[in-house]
Amino acid sequence: MDLMLTLVSGIAWTVVYVEAIRVGLRDRTYAMPVAALALNFAWEATYAVLEFREGLSPQGVVNVVWATADVVIVWTYLRFGRAGLPGFVTRPLFAGWSALLFTTGFAVQWLFLAHFGMHDATRYSAFLQNLLMSGLFVAMYAARQGPQGQSLTIGVAKWLGTLAPTLLFGVIEDAPFILGLGILCSLFDLAYIGLLLRGPGGPVRSLPAPSR
Repeated sequence: MDLMLTLVSGIAWTVVYVEAIRVGLRDRTYAMPVAALALNFAWEATYAVLEFREGLSPQGVVNVVWATADVVIVWTYLRFGRAGLPGFVTRPLFAGWSALLFTTGFAVQWLFLAHFGMHDATRYSAFLQNLLMSGLFVAMYAARQGPQGQSLTIGVAKWLGTLAPTLLFGVIEDAPFILGLGILCSLFDLAYIGLLLRGPGGPVRSLPAPSR
């Protein structure tokens, strides 16, 4: 059961990342809220290295796949992200802000590691940032006034990809804190799916290219 839920989570989140790359390139934008992207990339890169230092494992392989996909999503943010910002955000300002954001993502992950140790840090940081991401997807839909750079596939796969480890760690391993966070993630994910199902139809327009 543990292996099955790990694989479900791995496959579902891989679908999220592949679809985020596809939609981001299609709409010339980034398809994951950037604060959550920074934390996710830092989590996956950090634990991919740590998992493989302890030996080959299914989760380690999954982390490498996720981190590799995240590199491409980060590129879509760096390539298209400035287009959605106010005109006073120059290239140097955007670069500096981005560097600070992604550096902070790694710092947060390493602080979790230092305080909780690897076993608890992987779970606590993952579910907390997952809850943040769930809320930010709803906020991104509102900010973009529709499904620009988003898709129902991302919403459903994210929900299933989070539900599987919620069952694994929250129910099977009897961790009430993780279970509570997982339930909250599901509530936001289902709300996001509802927005995508009931939102405005029609073709999605690309964001304008950033001015030089």
